[in-house]
Amino acid sequence: MLTPEQSQAAIEGWMRASQNFMQGFLGHVAQTQTSSSQGSGFLAGMPQFPGLDNERIVHLHREHAEMHARLWGALAQRKEGENVEPVMAPAAGDRRFTAPEWASSPVHDYMRQAYLINARFLSAVAEELPIADRAAKNRMQFMLRQYIDALAPSNFAATNPEVVQKALETQGESLTQGLLNLIADMEKGRISMTDDAAFEVGGNLATTAGAVIFENEIMQLIQYAPLTEKVCKRPLLIVPPCINKYYILDLQPENSFVRYAVEQGVTVFLVSWRNPRAEQGHLTWDDYLGDGVLQALQVLRSVTKVDKPNVLGFCIGGTLLASALAVAYARGEDPVESVTFLTSLLDFSETGDISCFIDAAAVASKEATLGKGGVMAGRELSQVFSCLRPNDLIWNYVVDNYLKGNKPPVFDLLYWNSDCTNLPGPFAGYYLRNTYLENNLRQPGKLTMLGESIDLGRITVPAYFVATREDHIVPWRTSFLGRRLIGGESTFVLGASGHIAGVINPPSKNKRSFWTGPLSSTTADEWLGEAVEHRGSWWPNWIDWLKARSGEWVNASSKLGSREYKVLEAAPGRYVKERA
Repeated sequence: MLTPEQSQAAIEGWMRASQNFMQGFLGHVAQTQTSSSQGSGFLAGMPQFPGLDNERIVHLHREHAEMHARLWGALAQRKEGENVEPVMAPAAGDRRFTAPEWASSPVHDYMRQAYLINARFLSAVAEELPIADRAAKNRMQFMLRQYIDALAPSNFAATNPEVVQKALETQGESLTQGLLNLIADMEKGRISMTDDAAFEVGGNLATTAGAVIFENEIMQLIQYAPLTEKVCKRPLLIVPPCINKYYILDLQPENSFVRYAVEQGVTVFLVSWRNPRAEQGHLTWDDYLGDGVLQALQVLRSVTKVDKPNVLGFCIGGTLLASALAVAYARGEDPVESVTFLTSLLDFSETGDISCFIDAAAVASKEATLGKGGVMAGRELSQVFSCLRPNDLIWNYVVDNYLKGNKPPVFDLLYWNSDCTNLPGPFAGYYLRNTYLENNLRQPGKLTMLGESIDLGRITVPAYFVATREDHIVPWRTSFLGRRLIGGESTFVLGASGHIAGVINPPSKNKRSFWTGPLSSTTADEWLGEAVEHRGSWWPNWIDWLKARSGEWVNASSKLGSREYKVLEAAPGRYVKERA
């Protein structure tokens, strides 16, 4: 228990640190702007910017000072054991300060509220800065959020009451264990998000029965065994992202998207991308289309004798799938019956925070170093994705693992998230330039792939789009734009939660919601205004849509593969087990 003198010293120290941080941030921004020495009162000593609405900044400064005055007054008048309505409460979903210790201790209550007030002020000032280049402003705001999140009092042992309390209760053992956890993670080269020893791909993950019936340098093709006596005549080919392992779609029986589809009588084929090593560092975007997606379609047709299967692409798998289909249509083929896009981008107009990592200089650097060969490390990609949600994917584990000394939870999705995948350099450079940087895929005739001029409008089959409301990788409104690029009738479904949890939402859990809306909507917001909410998973809605395009019911085959494409090994196969 802190004495009054210690409490006072802690609060004053925190105030000084907060002020120093704010002044440092404003000073850093000022270096890139033309400043003047004008200013008085609340603006004294603050950088001035041409075009900056100083009246607005005066208002923000005054509001900031008033909130701190209210907070200090509330602390001074607070009686021991009394609960006081906070001056600044955490935002909904912010789990950093929810423990009762933050509210019961006046010192820590002050620290969390002072931090939130300062964070609010800095974010508001950053929004007001007159930076004409929107991309540059977005990057500056993104970096500010990284600093703000990093400096939260919850991230430091001395200012986190939960950490202090556990250290007292364990007589320091939690801090010792936390140090051991840190050393172990330093040896791994990454933060542990789950207990790695609890899972095994092919043991308790990726267990849906099937077999690899084809493989080449880029991928293995898996055919899954039927679980029903009769199946739909038209099979489904799934193209997962090559940035991650496919088994996000086949985690465990109770949350396996693949198993669900098979249980509904759909014959499922799935591309398992190879985790490229130096030997595969020469592979290009065209290689992934020709020897990946189009090769898988050719094998599927040979095995099933069905000329037009249904197809599904997830994330970048959807971008690859759309590109491959555009090639096939340009060749005069009629390749598929329907297409499903799960959290995929076809139009890259607004890509969210991930665009802060991708500018002309960054892409040119990748092309110069890896464009003619080499491998882009999966760990680099993983770090980028973690920075998009640092409180959930970085600081949460720093606090739990290293400050509290806890063991990471056992969670299949987080195991998959840590099982990163490399990318061939030429593939990565082409993808970054022609999607995120220049957004060329949406322009008919702009790109040539496998010798064909690409136009997504030639894809005239029914399309089913799934996006998720809190997706930090594929913003749902941008995913919606893909509807305008596809030439056929499209259905758009919006799921709750984020990029992964919104997709992997099995009906058995009866969790979350999804929204459906009119096909006639021209904008995302117009669609949302007319959309209808449905409780539970979107999977049954999709399977009904798919079955309507899957032909009659036929007897399920007792054998996998064919005379030409024999079983090579049992699913999940070797490729998915290769670690980066």
